[in-house]
Amino acid sequence: MGGGYLIWLWLREGKPWWLGLFGAVILVGYGIVATCQPSNFGRVYAAYGGIFITLAVIWGWKVDGKPDKFDLLGAAIALLGIAIILYAPRK
Repeated sequence: MGGGYLIWLWLREGKPWWLGLFGAVILVGYGIVATCQPSNFGRVYAAYGGIFITLAVIWGWKVDGKPDKFDLLGAAIALLGIAIILYAPRK
């Protein structure tokens, strides 16, 4: 969340370029960390997606104010899908 926000500040709010660079480093690090996980690609990204969605709603709550019912409903549906991907019984 922070990396994307720093790039947003640089490009959209006219903040210093080094904030955008730092944001890019954070985003690249986020991508590298996923490759260090022992599970397969799809499940790892589903888990990261769940974390990202949860943090996005919390971040939006702090930055933009209280999320509306559709923000919360959409996040809940996405998290349910992620739970199915991660915990469905497989052969």
